[in-house]
Amino acid sequence: MNKFFSGWIVVCLLAMVGCSRKVVLFEGDGKMDEFAPLEAKYDYLSAKAKIVIEEESGKTTRGTLSLRAKKDSVLWFTMSPGMGMEAIRGLFTQDKIQIRDRMGKDDVNMTYLEFERLYGLKLSLDLFQNVIWANIPYSVTYEDRLVRIGRKFELTQVRDNVRYFTKVETSHGKVSEFSSNSLDDRGTVLASFPKFQDINSQPFPVEVLFKIAFQLPEGSQNTRIHVNWTSIDPNSGNLSFPFRF
Repeated sequence: MNKFFSGWIVVCLLAMVGCSRKVVLFEGDGKMDEFAPLEAKYDYLSAKAKIVIEEESGKTTRGTLSLRAKKDSVLWFTMSPGMGMEAIRGLFTQDKIQIRDRMGKDDVNMTYLEFERLYGLKLSLDLFQNVIWANIPYSVTYEDRLVRIGRKFELTQVRDNVRYFTKVETSHGKVSEFSSNSLDDRGTVLASFPKFQDINSQPFPVEVLFKIAFQLPEGSQNTRIHVNWTSIDPNSGNLSFPFRF
């Protein structure tokens, strides 16, 4: 699998360069004394973004992302490098990852376990949903470590041999920093969410920076991904998710 295509895949963990629309920033009340993080609420959601992918080699790729989602069921996307040409279409369900690469012909059709064995990254639909919209990765249990330091809560969780570290702001109840690291050091994901926009009285990210390290057959790969969400509609009607190889 070539490095260009690998970069497009990891954007989906997700998802900044200038945005022409006026962004209304979310202003929380700053009163989260007890740990009560906010989770994005929607049944069907559609969104668009501008993305920039910076590879370890120095290559930079710019494009656009269109995303559709049905909560806890489907995450669908298309990506284009420009000129209206679709480069990649993907479908993530509870069971597997499917990617159709129209340019490189490097298609993916595998379970999350198969993906982990090949690339060293442990993924799931739930984790995608949470990381994209700055939710905590997993619900808190008694085994987790949770402390408050100033205006942030710091949460450490270990699930299935992966350590997750999350900072949640008391001002708005959303994740500002996220990291995951497999205990065997094969895969790492870092994400920062510097500011949030008000979408129907809900906080959604404006910009996101991802730093991702994963394994390829030819060696490790480090990628930076910048995302600028240009539109988010958490009240979309019943959406379709067209996909076929």
